[in-house]
Amino acid sequence: MALHTSAETPVPVGEVSRLIGGWIDRLGPVWVEGQITQLSRRPGAGVVFLTLRDPSYDISISVTCYRQVFDGVADVVSEGARVVVQAKPEWYAPRGQLSLRATEIRPVGVGELLARLERLKKALAAEGLFAAERKKRLPFLPQLIGLVCGRASAAERDVLENARHRWPAVRFEVRNVAVQGVHAVPQVVQAVKELDELSGVDVIIVARGGGSVEDLLPFSDEQLVRAVAQCRTPLVSAIGHEPDNPLLDFVADLRASTPTDAAKKVVPDVGEEYERVRLLRDRARRCAQALVEREERGLAHALARPAIQDPHRMVDERADQVASLVERSRRTLGHLLDRADSELTHTHARVVALSPAATLKRGYAVLQKADGHVVRDPGEVAADETLRARVSEGEFVVRVDT
Repeated sequence: MALHTSAETPVPVGEVSRLIGGWIDRLGPVWVEGQITQLSRRPGAGVVFLTLRDPSYDISISVTCYRQVFDGVADVVSEGARVVVQAKPEWYAPRGQLSLRATEIRPVGVGELLARLERLKKALAAEGLFAAERKKRLPFLPQLIGLVCGRASAAERDVLENARHRWPAVRFEVRNVAVQGVHAVPQVVQAVKELDELSGVDVIIVARGGGSVEDLLPFSDEQLVRAVAQCRTPLVSAIGHEPDNPLLDFVADLRASTPTDAAKKVVPDVGEEYERVRLLRDRARRCAQALVEREERGLAHALARPAIQDPHRMVDERADQVASLVERSRRTLGHLLDRADSELTHTHARVVALSPAATLKRGYAVLQKADGHVVRDPGEVAADETLRARVSEGEFVVRVDT
């Protein structure tokens, strides 16, 4: 509906802004293509702010979206990326500002390719193909190395020259394949399977020089990733340069940043190993020498003890102590015997003094009846009774005369 105005009947700014907002609200969602020039993701905020620019017309427009919408492409979308956005136009009346509320964001070109690879990466990781516990350890000194690379490529030359420089006796089983284009995936898969089944191959290296994302795309193919996951032989991925990360890097048992780095990680350096052996030998010699010296000091300390230098000294000291104890024992026993003899003499004298024999020697006699009873009272005897009289020198019989 047309708006009729004049210099005499102008429309307020707020009314114009309100009318513009009403017209814009009638617009449905639109798909918009542009380049991200500004990106703001505040920590903890639920909304992401970005600016979408059209380089052809040098026109920019503000875009807002919920964090969960942007998180779906956050790994492959950054400032400068081209995207296609499904959004609803919105008019902010207080400021008279037009913006877009995005409900879906899709990368364009390389970004779309990276997004697809990111989805494949998450799916394979969920299956456990990238788990650390399934990775195999590389042998310390491989005798035969399988190499999958392009024919007469710089990657092949770097691996062979660096490996043989580090360990001249190392041997290679090389499989030249296409490392780019439609034939790359089946040829690399076939070469990996052949080397895995070949007896004597200790480790496999898949090597390629640097290139664009599209050039390295075969090494992110799902068929190749699954073939490497089923490989029984340890496998090293040496694709591109340090920033390149095809999916082969995640499923391989070891990732090398470059083909040269792969040779260094797979083959030990003979000079370094000689030096390590020398250091270990010197360390073993020092340990053995220290052990012998410690035992020698212990033996010398033991030999320096008086008991070892003069073993009879202890016996002599103990002999003197024994002789002293024997002499002391003899003196003690002599004193005990003398004291006992003296006590015995005194006791004997007392016994003799108190014995009936001493009384008899003084002229007394003891009268006993025939039954041995001692007569103590005259009334105990009868006339003509025979008694036995005991004196000092003997005994005799007496008769009682009344």
